[in-house]
Amino acid sequence: MAYSIDLTNRTAVVTGAGRGIGQAIAKKLAGAGANIAVIELKEEFTLETVQALTEMGVKAKGYAGDVSNLAEMQALMEQIQSDFGSLDILINNAGITKDTLLIRMGEDEWDAVLRVNLKGAFNCTKAVARIMMKQRFGRIVNMASIVGIIGNAGQANYSASKGGLIALTKTTAKELASRGVTANAIAPGFIKTKMTEVLSDEIKAKMLEMVALKQFGEPEDIANAALFFCSDLASYVTGQVLVVDGGMVM
Repeated sequence: MAYSIDLTNRTAVVTGAGRGIGQAIAKKLAGAGANIAVIELKEEFTLETVQALTEMGVKAKGYAGDVSNLAEMQALMEQIQSDFGSLDILINNAGITKDTLLIRMGEDEWDAVLRVNLKGAFNCTKAVARIMMKQRFGRIVNMASIVGIIGNAGQANYSASKGGLIALTKTTAKELASRGVTANAIAPGFIKTKMTEVLSDEIKAKMLEMVALKQFGEPEDIANAALFFCSDLASYVTGQVLVVDGGMVM
């Protein structure tokens, strides 16, 4: 029997959805019928995604917001709930990198990455928690990384933020489970995005040697995992980390 994922009448908030993985997730959820609220630091960053989603026939709206600001996120999530009538899914995807070796890393570089990648996810999760608990339904998906599991030279700040995000996911899952809210994380490997395009061919070649499938992933691969976690297929799955890396880490 064929099974079709239906997210009609669900509202999903996707942070950092102006491009790359976040945009792919927004489109994937919209393809299943979900209405989408896109959060970016500046509203103009949301325009391309919102236009594409609107053309898919769902309700979509872009919002400017700094995920590292708790008060701003609390007000914004309430606004989204009012605008859409519900708030059912949160995809914590917004993230930045400031890579350099630990001995060269400045305090500002450490703080900036932890503030957006980890505190930002905490802020958004805290802002939607009461809403989801009250309606006794919610799906929270955090975008972690394999470097949050294995570490990576030159990414002490990024690795720490993603490792912390995995721990946050598990704690969130335990605290909200009794109210019908699940929390899971996705740990992508090397995915072809603008963030990875800047790497040298030498680095890309070395990384490809580590991938069992001998190919890099696409944003669509991560979007598929997010769709699963947001669907009824994953209604009994919470506190888990799904590694999507083509066999890079086993």
